[in-house]
Amino acid sequence: MSRLRGVSAFLYDFVVGEDATVAVAVVAALALTAVVAGLGISAWWVLPIAVVGTLARTLKRAVPGPRARRVSSAVHRPPPRS
Repeated sequence: MSRLRGVSAFLYDFVVGEDATVAVAVVAALALTAVVAGLGISAWWVLPIAVVGTLARTLKRAVPGPRARRVSSAVHRPPPRS
């Protein structure tokens, strides 16, 4: 049973990693590609759009905006000397 647990833990770490939303986005993009191809439409464009959209979303969450930088630098500024 410990081998099964080890393999499942490895697969979870490999597929999901640290961000489950990326794994969900990949599965959704693959499913959408299958649906579009099943309709007889060329589906080569689905995955590049999904990659760009997912990358933009994860970067937006990871990188603070300019307002957050300005506020955080003001908070950490030492008080003026007299």
